[in-house]
Amino acid sequence: MDTYTPPESTNVAVARETGRKLAVELIGTFFLVFTVGATVYSGSSLAPLAIGSALMVMIYAGGHISGGHFNPAVTMAVLVRGRIGPGEAVGYWVAQFVAGLLAAAVVRATVTPAAAKTLSLSGHALTAAIVVELLFTFALAYVVLNVATSKDHPDNSFYGLAIGFTVLTGAIAVGGISGGAFNPAVALGGSAMGLFTWSTFGLYLVAELVAGAVAGLAFRALNPTDK
Repeated sequence: MDTYTPPESTNVAVARETGRKLAVELIGTFFLVFTVGATVYSGSSLAPLAIGSALMVMIYAGGHISGGHFNPAVTMAVLVRGRIGPGEAVGYWVAQFVAGLLAAAVVRATVTPAAAKTLSLSGHALTAAIVVELLFTFALAYVVLNVATSKDHPDNSFYGLAIGFTVLTGAIAVGGISGGAFNPAVALGGSAMGLFTWSTFGLYLVAELVAGAVAGLAFRALNPTDK
């Protein structure tokens, strides 16, 4: 005899889907921040390539589930762009920041810091760092919106590569100026690992979230029919 299985309620289905998205955001952000910490701690000359590649593969792995943000500034851009709501954005931010702190704890427990130094900035150097963080966080969020959320690219296969290469480019171009965070979760994890001062984290957090919001506004202005 067949047994009756009641249909899953809408609330349960929504909660399950939200849980999947947040789990993917936590996993992807964790491996991104862990890669940043492990390569910088060990003094690897290939750190920019490893970081950009880690972001790329995590986006390909989880982008179809959560959108593959792995960055609170990108989530801000997607929120302003109108692809997610405020409640979902808050959940993403919590998952991303928790992942950043978890990654920092694992790096400190497993990787011997051979070459890591705390980036301490002031005066013109601090201003320059904030400017380049604004610029490349904007570039990253702008690229994400255009390759991963545009109606003109509904089924492309290059989005992960484009996003990863944006981070790679930024890390090579201005990593020596700002540390190349472009991501508040990376800045938080980096501060917990001693790569940034906590005062620097606060400034980066504001600059990067502003950059994400501006990217969202820029996308809407340039793509008025793409809702």
